[in-house]
Amino acid sequence: MAAIDYDSFQYYTFDDYVKWEDRWELIDGIAYAMSPAPYPKHQKTVARIWRELDANLECNNDLCEVYISPVDWKIDESTVVQPDVALFCEVPEGQFFSKTPPIVVEVLSKATALKDVTTKKELYEKQAVQFYIIVEPHTEVADLYELVEGKYLHIDKYTKKNVCVLLVSDECKTAINFSKVFP
Repeated sequence: MAAIDYDSFQYYTFDDYVKWEDRWELIDGIAYAMSPAPYPKHQKTVARIWRELDANLECNNDLCEVYISPVDWKIDESTVVQPDVALFCEVPEGQFFSKTPPIVVEVLSKATALKDVTTKKELYEKQAVQFYIIVEPHTEVADLYELVEGKYLHIDKYTKKNVCVLLVSDECKTAINFSKVFP
């Protein structure tokens, strides 16, 4: 079997991205379709996580707010992603955020699971996202990763029996009660 010829891939930029219809992500110049639409259980899980993070947010920085996809995080000219849920602490630049969010949550779906646990995990680690939470809605398990000395450390697995407290700083924290995410 021959190796994949990555040089033959079509690479894109942010200028290309903004012209596309439908939902896409751009990672290191490679386009990823965000379709088909996720299952209702995925969307319900995303909404419940957003609700938990937002309701429990205690932050002295008034710019910190929890957002739900679709919202663009433009990392550079060749990388734009749409986390399912993220805590951004900045005023967006037009239609996108440009600073690294301290918390990102991805809820797995059949179409995006491999990308979420490999490519996006590596990207978020490289961009110094402090907490990355990967949620599997069907098995009702969430994996929490925390950035420690530039690398993700798997902190724990959470189920409906657990509450996850995320201490972003001495002045900013939030939590997820998974009994409300997975009722």
